[in-house]
Amino acid sequence: MTWTVAPEPYDSPVAAALWRAYYTEVSDRWYRLHEGRCTDPEELEREIAAYPGADLVPPRGGLLVARHGGEPAGTSGVRLLDDTTAELTRVFLHAGMRGRGGAALLVRAAEELARALGAERMVLDTRGDLVEARALYARLGYTETEAYNESPYAEHWFAKRLRHGS
Repeated sequence: MTWTVAPEPYDSPVAAALWRAYYTEVSDRWYRLHEGRCTDPEELEREIAAYPGADLVPPRGGLLVARHGGEPAGTSGVRLLDDTTAELTRVFLHAGMRGRGGAALLVRAAEELARALGAERMVLDTRGDLVEARALYARLGYTETEAYNESPYAEHWFAKRLRHGS
């Protein structure tokens, strides 16, 4: 089976289902680690609704969906923070799709989108418990850098130059 990656409206049913899967996984993982429980269902619904991805739209961003054998498998998003810096967000693959090259494909497609938007640098944040994500970013040439935001869940910040000479 083959992978494809294409732009997707942030509010499409496919994007909404992948956002729900992503948020549920990372939220449950955090709560299990820190409080020994899953995310409260009301909190989950409130947070999913609070961050629909409305900033992941042209001309300053975009959402990408990876499909494996035609089936939605994951996402990556890009939003410009300024004229030359883009942020990588919502990098996610369903658990059963991991280890097949889809995550690297999604990140590289996001980098191409960021370049098309004029970005010279990509930044991202992640948590310490998301060790697989940190390993992926390091493998793809991202280096740890100073904090660029004050997200209460961010513990590691990464950056990568997208254009030479910037």
